[in-house]
Amino acid sequence: MREKACMPNLAEIDRFQIEREHHARGLLRLTGIDEAGRGPLAGPVVAAAAILPEEWVEDGIPESLKKLNDSKQLTEKIREELFAAIHSETEIHFGIGIIDAAVIDDINILQATHRAMNAALAQLDPPAAHVLVDGRPVPTLATPQTAIIKGDAKSYSIAAASIFAKVTRDRLMRGHHKQWPEYGFAQHK
Repeated sequence: MREKACMPNLAEIDRFQIEREHHARGLLRLTGIDEAGRGPLAGPVVAAAAILPEEWVEDGIPESLKKLNDSKQLTEKIREELFAAIHSETEIHFGIGIIDAAVIDDINILQATHRAMNAALAQLDPPAAHVLVDGRPVPTLATPQTAIIKGDAKSYSIAAASIFAKVTRDRLMRGHHKQWPEYGFAQHK
């Protein structure tokens, strides 16, 4: 009889381990970055950058944000709750970059994603010192970076960016649905 692989629950995953490792190397002002909308056939690509307070890395994340995770693994209701909780935390710095479909068609989705990431980073003041990128390296980032495959499930910083990007894009697509209901954008965001 085969044993089932045991998935760790949310409480067992140390989503600040990556941040602590970077802090140990003297890298501070870590910024998580992620995107939403790279796979769909319609709508914009949205990237978000999030800087969580450095004290949280050692002291722990507030109770209201303990469910932070890869946005694709959460329900829409939980994503909306987390978005509101992140927004209410004045200590979190974030930026959002949105590249519309016309630009995507002109430069391709990969270049548009990278442009959105740079736009999100440009909104941070003071700027990011080091970026934790979900996925593969982004050659156009001027800021030093660490690429982390499935980083949105491994890092609270990237997970916060994941929530910001996904909820922002979903809201935009619901707005498009009101304008063009025949395409079903609200259901197929």
